[in-house]
Amino acid sequence: MKRSLAILTLVAVPVLAHAQDMDGHGMDQAMGEGHAVMSDDHAMMHGADMTGPEGMMPGVQPMGDARTITEPGQSAFAAIQEIVGHLLADPNTDWSRVDIEALRQHLIDMNNVTLHAQVRARDIPDGARFEATSDDPAVTTSIRAMVPAHVATMNGVEGWKMSAENIPGGSALIVKGADAQKIRALGFIGILTVGAHHQAHHLAIAMGEAMHGH
Repeated sequence: MKRSLAILTLVAVPVLAHAQDMDGHGMDQAMGEGHAVMSDDHAMMHGADMTGPEGMMPGVQPMGDARTITEPGQSAFAAIQEIVGHLLADPNTDWSRVDIEALRQHLIDMNNVTLHAQVRARDIPDGARFEATSDDPAVTTSIRAMVPAHVATMNGVEGWKMSAENIPGGSALIVKGADAQKIRALGFIGILTVGAHHQAHHLAIAMGEAMHGH
């Protein structure tokens, strides 16, 4: 209690001294300002709402809106979203032929082959043999859809000779070329990515212009 009285005295004495040198209007103004400061302090002590018109504390900037968020959260969803956006923006899209479900099925095949196939690589003269298999029938079906289709589409890319054959549980991809070390280093999934042809292929599938095996 004594400490509180001492603090009050330290605050009050300068204010009163200053007030004695002011006219009546000045005294009212000084007292008003002092009351405002005390009111603000009181409000903060008792949890009063001091936020601005948008519910933000003074000096706090609001977060950006959803337009700054670009990651859709799942890669297959993102690929479909990109194709749909392209089709919607193209006034010449023939909606009677569009088949987004075919694209989704193709992306399921890609996911199965990329993440769930078991791959055994073996060096052969001038290249490598990659045997992709699975005990899961769905994955086996995806392998057999993608590997032969890749060979049919990309044989000759980078000067490589490609071939495919069915084996128990999947397919074998055989790749030969002058740069055998590069072929072996890329491996099965690296070979499947060469050429960056998938984007155009996905659009063709969605537009009903291509089979979705690859």
